[in-house]
Amino acid sequence: MRLPRWAGTLAAKSAAFITVMCCALAALLGVLVHVSVTDQTVAQAREQALSRLAEATTAYEAGDALPRGARVDPRGLPAQLRALAVAGDRGTMVTRDDGHPTMWAAGPADRHRALSVAVDYSQQARTIAGLDSSILWSSALAIGATLLVGAFAVTRVTRRLHGTAQVARRISAGDLDARVHDPRTKDPTRPQDEVAAVAAALDGMAASLQSKLQSEQRFTADVAHELRTPLTGLHAAAELLPPGRPTELVRDRVAALRTLTEDLLEISRLDAGRERLETDAEALGTLAERVVRASGTETEVKVARDVWVETDRRRLERVLGNLVANAHRHGRGPVVLTVEGKEVTVRDHGDGYPEYLVANGPQRFRTEGGARGHGLGLTIAVGQAEVLGARLSFANAIDGGAVATLTLP
Repeated sequence: MRLPRWAGTLAAKSAAFITVMCCALAALLGVLVHVSVTDQTVAQAREQALSRLAEATTAYEAGDALPRGARVDPRGLPAQLRALAVAGDRGTMVTRDDGHPTMWAAGPADRHRALSVAVDYSQQARTIAGLDSSILWSSALAIGATLLVGAFAVTRVTRRLHGTAQVARRISAGDLDARVHDPRTKDPTRPQDEVAAVAAALDGMAASLQSKLQSEQRFTADVAHELRTPLTGLHAAAELLPPGRPTELVRDRVAALRTLTEDLLEISRLDAGRERLETDAEALGTLAERVVRASGTETEVKVARDVWVETDRRRLERVLGNLVANAHRHGRGPVVLTVEGKEVTVRDHGDGYPEYLVANGPQRFRTEGGARGHGLGLTIAVGQAEVLGARLSFANAIDGGAVATLTLP
């Protein structure tokens, strides 16, 4: 049987702890009750046996007939009890005589002999055995009931913790609308436990994070949108400048600024989650070759196994184009694009990706080693890959160079 996800280590440990504590408590109480009742039962039987021994001693000394059950040096008298009686003392002992529990009481007689009385101890033995059986059954029932109640209480907590963990994973995956909504946090009259406190803290953190990210996204979108109008005018003005080196520099910087603005607008749309796919059947190898031709770079294309895929052609071309451009801008040749089924790799032979990028993915406006660019190309590639439902990973080859792998669904 496969246990539910919420029945994890905490539930198992709690159940084991409850079971051990119940068993220990039941054993302690059972021993105490057993000892107390046994002592009381034995004391009553001993008192009865000593009383009959006193009567037998009186009759023996008077020369009268001994009462029933009283004998001198009987065959079943325990040796230890006989030695005690011959030494001049009286005592009692419980043994089995002919298979029956018997309480013996013995005292001194004449000529190194012992006078003894045998009292049937079967009823008392059955009483103690019945008591022990009742203790065992009642302890088992109590342990089972306590374990069920404890398991129910613990699993309620673990289910709530599991739900909180699921919401945390959804937030980590980008679903900023996910909330725990623990009922205890909504009703202040209900007792607030630690799980409710964690749920409330997670909901508060998610709300704060969502608000900050939305503010940043709005700011990025607003800035990029407001820059488009003056940049259009600046571009038109740059086209009217007379030919020359200064004009080329101005046009180059205006083009770079326009590219940056368009990238910011694209990132803001990806962050908003408003992108919609327009899928069609495409031959992946042919599409890769078309992307390389459009890039105008010396990139080798290897089609090991071509396949047809249902995808958004424009977005896939954007992803592959950014990967190829990044390989030429930050790496060294030769740059090779390989199509192997639904997996596309772009590899250069430069110094490889920075460690932070391999570990955590690309970060906006972060580059290392004096590299040109704003770190937006790979960020856009990752965002568009997510829209396509694809997975884009980054690694460094053993023999040098950066390797980007796009796996289509």
